Amino acid sequence: MANFVLRLPATSCRSFSISASSNGAAPGNDIGKSQNGGPVILELPLNKIRRPLLRTRANDPNKVQELMDSIKQIGLQVPIDVLEVDGVYYGCHRYEAHQRLGLPTIRCKVRRGTKETLRHHLR
Repeated sequence: MANFVLRLPATSCRSFSISASSNGAAPGNDIGKSQNGGPVILELPLNKIRRPLLRTRANDPNKVQELMDSIKQIGLQVPIDVLEVDGVYYGCHRYEAHQRLGLPTIRCKVRRGTKETLRHHLR
């Protein structure tokens, strides 16, 4: 199994697709899904990620501050979990910490989901 990181410009990135194949087969349109069905690791611009329920539910400010302090000291150690639904990416606490630190991109473990999956994650 191989992991890879794709770095994208922080600006002027409207849409993109990624495909790769290690078995010589023609690549498909499988962003957010590896060959074995698992997540893909991507470096995404922060402006391409949204916070679900931003208007109705806030992240714990103490947790976000602790994450900001940790990211400033040692950087992001593990990619954040991001759910991709219909081409839109959703993240929470570590995404907000990166945003408040003014960082342009974040390493993400992207999983593809549906609107129903997103609703289930928000319960």
